[in-house]
Amino acid sequence: MKVGIVCPYTWNVPGGVQQHVRDLAEALIASGHDVSVITPADDDAPLPFYAVSAGRAVPVPYNGSVARLAFGFLSASRVRRWIREGRFDVLHVHEPAAPSLGVLACWAADGPIVATFHASYEKSRAMTVAAPIVHTALEKISGRIAVSEAARKTLVEHLGGDAVLIPNGVATERYAMADPLPGWQGRGDGAQARPRGGTLGFLGRMDEPRKGLQVLLRAFETLGRDRPELRLLLAGPGDADDIVAKVSPDLRDRVVPLGLVSEEDKVRAYHSVDVFVAPNLGGESFGIVLAEAMSAGAPILASDIEAFRRVLLNGRAGALFPVGDAARLAAGAAELLDDPARRKQLSAEARTAVRAYDWSTVARDVVDVYETVALGSAVVVESGLGA
Repeated sequence: MKVGIVCPYTWNVPGGVQQHVRDLAEALIASGHDVSVITPADDDAPLPFYAVSAGRAVPVPYNGSVARLAFGFLSASRVRRWIREGRFDVLHVHEPAAPSLGVLACWAADGPIVATFHASYEKSRAMTVAAPIVHTALEKISGRIAVSEAARKTLVEHLGGDAVLIPNGVATERYAMADPLPGWQGRGDGAQARPRGGTLGFLGRMDEPRKGLQVLLRAFETLGRDRPELRLLLAGPGDADDIVAKVSPDLRDRVVPLGLVSEEDKVRAYHSVDVFVAPNLGGESFGIVLAEAMSAGAPILASDIEAFRRVLLNGRAGALFPVGDAARLAAGAAELLDDPARRKQLSAEARTAVRAYDWSTVARDVVDVYETVALGSAVVVESGLGA
């Protein structure tokens, strides 16, 4: 099957949707499908062989964050040309409600279109204003996928219609085995209590408030004084100096921001911590970092938001704490650091639970949707829009 995938966010900035698109494309290619991805990207940005640039993205406030989107004459022209030359059996658009390439692709294409909805939010002024424009694109979609119940609920309440639930995927084998980063002990087999030390880990955009790093830093202020050997390992984009400056001077040397890390070092980071913390405040429909940490067997302590609770099986595959509660986060982390048996149990449960999200399963379910909507006609540029 010849598949065109539309990524709405710039390729060279880490994000859950970009990773989903990349991993899906590579899983489909591994299964023998012919795949092309179009994405916002600088023209000189390195892209994999299956991806093409639709032009430079611009930062736009979206869903409580700053998304880097592409929406303009240059992008529209490149999208139309890509569709015309690709003659895809099915077009797969991600986040078609975002003001980016997905809308442009839906407007330009005529044929089978599948859309995946990732976002979760309760209210959106921008979505309310943009709804009439977005609906002209959504009307052309043949099949809808939501990556979580939260994303499906957002679709139903804000845009109408429904979707089949197919979760985000994770390449579980990629994360299963790795040595810890240099200078980090790693958790070993979980057989050692950490009454005075150990390592907590965080991965995400450090300068994005809804990722909750500020809550973890407040908890570390308490934990760090009770545990003089405890360290905090941070990975992800953001101003490292600004983050460390928020920590009391006597604790700063135990907060280690790695910045943006390679895929290999990200895997090693998961294997370098005793407890992986996801202190997100909301706006998450799934939580790909949880699935990655689960694949690595990292004991998890996460905010009790709906999406995380579902992935962690209501606390069976990872401990939960009230959203934004630094004191409860600190208490939960202390309990795990002092209880090696509990950490080992959570690790085992996580490795088992995450199998449901392996790309070998998820990609097959996505192909089933493709086959349902593809009736033998290729996706072409709609008459009048193909110039």
